[in-house]
Amino acid sequence: MGKKSKRGSGPRPGSNRAERVAARKARQEAALAAPARPFAGLKAECDLVALRAFIASATARVPFADSFGAAHEVDFATILPGAVPAEVRLRDAAVFGERGAAPADADGKVTQGLAALQTNPEPTDLAGSLAGALTWAAAAADGDTYAGATVDRPLTEIIDPEADLEVVVYEDFGWWFAEDAAVPTELSMMLDRANETILPTARLHPASGVGAPWWVDAGDRAHLRWVRPEDETALMNALARVHAAGHLTLGEGSRFAGSFRTHGLVVPVFDLDVEAHHEEWHQGVEEFDARLTEALADSSELTAAERSSRAGIIGRQVTLR
Repeated sequence: MGKKSKRGSGPRPGSNRAERVAARKARQEAALAAPARPFAGLKAECDLVALRAFIASATARVPFADSFGAAHEVDFATILPGAVPAEVRLRDAAVFGERGAAPADADGKVTQGLAALQTNPEPTDLAGSLAGALTWAAAAADGDTYAGATVDRPLTEIIDPEADLEVVVYEDFGWWFAEDAAVPTELSMMLDRANETILPTARLHPASGVGAPWWVDAGDRAHLRWVRPEDETALMNALARVHAAGHLTLGEGSRFAGSFRTHGLVVPVFDLDVEAHHEEWHQGVEEFDARLTEALADSSELTAAERSSRAGIIGRQVTLR
């Protein structure tokens, strides 16, 4: 009697299982791929990435494009109560109106929208989700609840692509609530827990204006995380040149710790002496920025020492989702 032929271990082409396997493989490959740049085309891209990736408590006024037509002001927020994507509230005009907001109502209130960059659950389409939150927050009235939406409209048509952000960093989450709001006990407890997670944070401003360097006091040490807008290959080559020359530092009390990739950008990280105030690093930041700018302009082939430096830098890089 002849032996039965053995079936192959893989799924038959065209079968439902084959389709499921292919879909799972595509998802795995997408997860491993470098993330897209959801804020590409915006001058504020680097600060938006910082607000999204590692700043705890901050807001920034949204610089709407002239053609967008917002009904009232909206602020970006790192995170909102309940990690919701957006909300609208009334603010006391005596406090909020100095920003040049819309005229106050009969009760002396102005409407403010808030759009969060850190939400739960995480959106699969960050740009589309943020576009939806901004569109809703710019037109909704106090008391409205955001149901969530993805808007197929480029952020560059909603946000002025040439505008910087003026980020306001807070020591707590007291800005979550209006000036005269009565905070329920359960929310007060949540607020206390959230406040305990905040680390002292400050933005440095190099003369070049390139990227977004953020200092944070992590307790036992401080860090500088510099969100950079350059192409990853060009930036890695430049960092390698600076490292091979012995200048990958912000000065005494600092050391290059590595880098991470998030939202399509690379963020070099330096460990810093925690005893030094963030303003004491301005000179080191300027000197490093000048060396990196010079290295970025160098299009020659990397030397053997520079290639070795590049391999070491890439070996310490991680990707944040």
